[in-house]
Amino acid sequence: MDGMSTRPAAHLVDASLYVFRAWHSLPDELRDRDGRPVNAVHGFARFLLDLLERARPTHVLVAFDAALNSCFRNAIYPAYKANRELPPPELEFQFGRCRELAVALGLAVAAHSSFEADDLIGSALWTLRRHGYRSVVVSSDKDFGQLLGSHDEQWDFARGERWGADGVMARMGVRPEQVADYLALAGDAVDNVPGVRGIGPRTAAALLAHFGDLDALLARIDEIPAMPLRGAAGVAMRLRGQADNARLSRRLTRIALDAPVPEPDALAWRGGDGDALESLGQHLRLGAHTRARLRAHAQPKAETA
Repeated sequence: MDGMSTRPAAHLVDASLYVFRAWHSLPDELRDRDGRPVNAVHGFARFLLDLLERARPTHVLVAFDAALNSCFRNAIYPAYKANRELPPPELEFQFGRCRELAVALGLAVAAHSSFEADDLIGSALWTLRRHGYRSVVVSSDKDFGQLLGSHDEQWDFARGERWGADGVMARMGVRPEQVADYLALAGDAVDNVPGVRGIGPRTAAALLAHFGDLDALLARIDEIPAMPLRGAAGVAMRLRGQADNARLSRRLTRIALDAPVPEPDALAWRGGDGDALESLGQHLRLGAHTRARLRAHAQPKAETA
C-alpha cells in the first residue's frame, strides 16, 4: 500500500449493510412524529456521524441497494438472491428516510434499479482510480475484495478492522483478481450463487493458486487428477459436469464496473444543509445529542445560501 498517503481518499459506503444492522439492533419503539418506526434511521444516523467524525473524509459516496429483485443478475439467473426476503414495508420506508438523511448531510448518494450497491461502489472505485484517487470501501462484505488495488482499503467499520489487497489473500486465500472466480467455484449461499457442487473454499483456493483463473482451470481440467489434491479425480469430474455452472456463477459474482456513477468532483463533501438536518432531526425525533452532532456537520449559513 505504498503511496497511500499521497493519494486523496474517497470513502465508498455500502449503506444497506448498516441500515439492516441498525434495523436488527435497535428497538422498533423508536417512532417519528407520524408514529412510524424509525429505529433503522436512528442507527444509520449514528453510523454516518461516527464515520464523518472518525474519517474526516473529503469525498464520500453512499450507495444503496434499489435492485432487490430487478438487478441485471436476476435476468441472468432468476434464483439469484431468491433465498432472501424483501424488506417489510416499515423497513422499506426507513430506507427512503436514510437516503434523505444522507442527502441532507451533503453526501453524494447513489442507487439504481438495475445495479446493486456493490456495482455502484465498484464503478465509482474504477472511475476514482483513473483520476488518481484511492478508495476506502466501508463494508464487511467479502465480495469487495475483488476491487482492491495496491492503494485501496476495505474497512469493516463495526469491527474496526481495515485491510488492503494483501489482506484479501490472508482472509480468503486468493488474490483480489481471483475473488470472483473463487466465489464462482465455491458458490455463495448468502446470494444463492450455485457454484460447483462438491467444491468448497479450500479446494477453490488451491485450484486458483495452481491455474491462476477460472478460464485456465476449465481449459486444463485434464491436469487436475495429477495434482496433490484430496479427491483430485472427483474434482475434475465435477468441473467437467458443471463447467457451465461455474461460468454462470462468475457472471453473478463479478462486480460490474460500468454502472452510472457520479464523477469524483461530485463526491466532494463540504457539509450538510442545516435547515434540512434540523427539520429531519425533529420529525424523526432524534435525540438532542444526535441533532447537535448533525448541526455540527452543517455548512455555515453563508455557504448554503
